[in-house]
Amino acid sequence: MSTDVLPDRAPTSAPADRRPATPALRGLIWLTLRQNRFLLWTLGVLLVLAVADLVWIHVALRHIIGVLRRTGCYYPDSWSDSECWALLAPINRPNFWYLEVLQPAVTVLPLLIGVFIGAPLLAQEYERGTIRLIRAQSVSPARWLAVRLAVPGLAVLAVSGVIAVLMTWVWWTDIAHGPDAFDPPFQFFTYPAIGLAPVAWSLFALALGVLVGQLVRRTLPAMFATGALVATAHGLVVWARPLFYPVVEQVAPVGTAQPTNAWLIDQGVIFPDGTRVTTDSCALNTTCNTASASWLRFHPAAHLTPIQLVEAGILLALAAALLIAVFRRIRA
Repeated sequence: MSTDVLPDRAPTSAPADRRPATPALRGLIWLTLRQNRFLLWTLGVLLVLAVADLVWIHVALRHIIGVLRRTGCYYPDSWSDSECWALLAPINRPNFWYLEVLQPAVTVLPLLIGVFIGAPLLAQEYERGTIRLIRAQSVSPARWLAVRLAVPGLAVLAVSGVIAVLMTWVWWTDIAHGPDAFDPPFQFFTYPAIGLAPVAWSLFALALGVLVGQLVRRTLPAMFATGALVATAHGLVVWARPLFYPVVEQVAPVGTAQPTNAWLIDQGVIFPDGTRVTTDSCALNTTCNTASASWLRFHPAAHLTPIQLVEAGILLALAAALLIAVFRRIRA
């Protein structure tokens, strides 16, 4: 990170309450862009690669599905035919790349943003002592911090937003409704890779890393602490996620499975006297064979958007609170 001081320092004879001159603000923006040039190039290359991969997956799957439809090999009951199976085989590669490579990569992206962008952002300034230079500049500490955060923040917002839109588009268009892949939206690697989740988690991890770096003031310890805190926050949210929206409870005949793409929260059986027990309690209990019905608690696929809206709201509110704490401390 560059330690250059800000150019266009205001004259020492200027009144203390005078607003900073426009050239000083332009110099601050120029310096911030210069300090983040490696980050911007890295995020740009990452975005280009992600877009290229997702466009390739979409085009490849559209072509394969088109061939399957034209030859009557689209539906599973035709796959026993050797010719249909040969036409279906090429679909495995784009499906694998999306499900096993891109989804885990997008899931871990917020943690990497917090560790490698958020944590060092202020920790390096404190560690090298360059944070003291802001007191000698013609811009206020709050304005310096606002510009310092704006460049990586907008870059992270743009990259995570574009990736989230394309991941969601490919998932709904090609994966969820494809002839072969079965990928429910609430799975561990699917949920955080589609919809609002990548954007909300990326901004939260960035803000958390900035505050941790400001508190710890050492780069490597701040990076390790940020990684641990982001992982812990993710675990807590996963645990609380079923509570973000009312679950659907259904009574059905014994052996009924949850609807397709639904997130099963709990299930069990109902005895003739109305007593309910969970499926786990029936593992070693032969009396469950006398059950008259079963019960299920689940989130249908339609709950994906409301749950993500609640989760994104919580994460963005936390991110705002973290940034407020950072600004309060920089002014102290």
